Amino acid sequence: MSIVLTDIMKIYPMGDTAVQALAGVTLTIKAGEFAAIIGPSGSGKSTLMNIIGCLDRPSSGSYRLAAVEVAAMTDDQLAAARNRQIGFVFQNFNLLSRIPALQNVALPLVYAGADKHTRLARAAQNLAEVGLGERSHHRPNELSGGQRQRVAIARALINDPPILIADEPTGNLDSKSSREIMEIFCRLNQQGRTVIMVTHEPEIAAYARRVIQVRDGKILTDEVKQGVGACSGKVSSLH
Repeated sequence: MSIVLTDIMKIYPMGDTAVQALAGVTLTIKAGEFAAIIGPSGSGKSTLMNIIGCLDRPSSGSYRLAAVEVAAMTDDQLAAARNRQIGFVFQNFNLLSRIPALQNVALPLVYAGADKHTRLARAAQNLAEVGLGERSHHRPNELSGGQRQRVAIARALINDPPILIADEPTGNLDSKSSREIMEIFCRLNQQGRTVIMVTHEPEIAAYARRVIQVRDGKILTDEVKQGVGACSGKVSSLH
């Protein structure tokens, strides 16, 4: 499932003025890539992520997701793309505090229309795959930051999306937990998923094979490393 952006512009009205968040971005991300989008605050990297993730529409330009023009999609089609084709992982986890991990992971399947048995069985499998099978009935406030991010990853994968988008996924984690989370992303990419990660940390971006630096709404550099990036040799057991 390829991602092709051509001359993408994004302008936000701010009172009597307008702020140009993206200034003609052209970018192709092929299926199976591990790409990091890096840049300082205000660089446009989060806006770029939101457009790639179908969370926002560009002001102009073309975005083709799996050869389909996103601008031509209805709101329902966009919602379906977000639900089935793209999994999201956020810095703040975005978990519901009053329900246990198992139900948090199963939640997207409610919107997909799956029955309760299917939802819980798939959620339990996903939690086991990220090393949290024994914590499935713990609520988020009973888990560490790293464990909560694992729950968030398991939830992002519940519909088996080919694309995973992570927005500062280690921003609230200590160094050990950050390494563990990045090992999960490495493994998921090695299994064939496209991983697109937004970060401001060079040491986290180093896990990706491709690093796209954004500044002032434009792509400043786009570097593809030889080999597989820092993922090489870093994937260990998660259990």
